[in-house]
Amino acid sequence: MSTEFNELLPVSSANKTQIWIIGDRDQVIHTMNEFCVKRIATDRAKFTPIIPAPFEGKYMTVLIR
Repeated sequence: MSTEFNELLPVSSANKTQIWIIGDRDQVIHTMNEFCVKRIATDRAKFTPIIPAPFEGKYMTVLIR
């Protein structure tokens, strides 16, 4: 990934574990919901907003732990 793309993310990678979820928009939303149900994430506020990924037709979010 380019530095320019990383600057668009509203999180810093300093000392925090990140889980990147990349897929179709429906897959990303489903996985976010699944992580909340399984208590991997305490709530959806732990995820960054869904943004277009640098792959055609894909979206992404990042879970900050």
